[in-house]
Amino acid sequence: MRDLILRTAPAEVKEIALAVLDGRRLSPEEALTLYSSADLSLMALLASSVKRMKSGDAVFFNRNFHIEPTNICLYNCRFCSYHKPEGDPESWELTENEILDIVKRFDGVPVTEVHITGGVHPSRDIHYYGRMLAAIRKARPDISIKAFSAVELAYMIRREGMTWTDGIRLLQEYGLDSIPGGGAEIFDPVLRRRICPEKADAETYLAIHEAAHNLGLTSNATMLYGHAESPMHRIDHMLRLRDLQDRTGGFNAFIPLKFRSENNRMSELGEVPVTEDMRNYALSRIFLDNFNHLKAYWPAIGKNAALMSLAFGADDLDGTIDDTTRIYSMAGSDESNPSLSTTELVAMIRSAGFRPVERDTNYRPVKEW
Repeated sequence: MRDLILRTAPAEVKEIALAVLDGRRLSPEEALTLYSSADLSLMALLASSVKRMKSGDAVFFNRNFHIEPTNICLYNCRFCSYHKPEGDPESWELTENEILDIVKRFDGVPVTEVHITGGVHPSRDIHYYGRMLAAIRKARPDISIKAFSAVELAYMIRREGMTWTDGIRLLQEYGLDSIPGGGAEIFDPVLRRRICPEKADAETYLAIHEAAHNLGLTSNATMLYGHAESPMHRIDHMLRLRDLQDRTGGFNAFIPLKFRSENNRMSELGEVPVTEDMRNYALSRIFLDNFNHLKAYWPAIGKNAALMSLAFGADDLDGTIDDTTRIYSMAGSDESNPSLSTTELVAMIRSAGFRPVERDTNYRPVKEW
């Protein structure tokens, strides 16, 4: 591969590409040069090389389902197709019994994780959500509970007048095991004021994840891309995550989330092409050198693009989900009823030339197929 790079790569990227192969950390400036000047095939080669150093030929997935307690949200982010105000005919608010009915659907099914996230309901406090965790834990003590984005946590913990650490510790006592990555959007403050001005800022997002990591919880990290941001905005976002990962090591995976343009106030921006999705996956894998896993969240980008991403550094396809999330289908995703069987996920991974590994929340192998 080195000889190929020396023969064919543009002069401005040769040294950077060789540094990637040597495992050297890239600066933001080098990352921008690589993103701007390397062709897509070179990005794929470099990202695949990094992926194989991290996880060999394995591609991971888990058996999971989602619970979305409500889409009623006190925030009104411009990119969001999910939010509805109270009283809207498209709004919902599940009762505890309805939430437990979702859990009971999976009785006897070997799921390992439930993922809980939704709108920031203006009248729900930390104890309400804690009781939800405790009820789910009682019903299914064998599964891991990954719940509440940093934005949800910020509201419920501030409402209670607690520190981040004390609030997360309380939720741990109720049954919280880990935290999803949602709510990061894009960290640049100018852009954030434009697309989600009411939402918890970047510093709050990072502080909450750091507090969770210091309490022994793992989490994921995300980035919303493909709207009004520039490549440097993405790199700055990833740099802040990389810096926090250096301090705590608590992130399991990075998840690029594609902006989908239907039914929101940023629809005029359209959507980036799949080639841009792949370049972004590759850059993420290369730049985030201290993240072990890069997830292609197939309900957001579609099964075909998720499969393609495995050639651009992704090593995780999330999970079976079983038609339990509406966040991306309401924004125009190709996956209007998101569900994959274990057999389908295994076949997808094998068709791309990789080894399927069923995992738990923290990437411990459950079964190799």
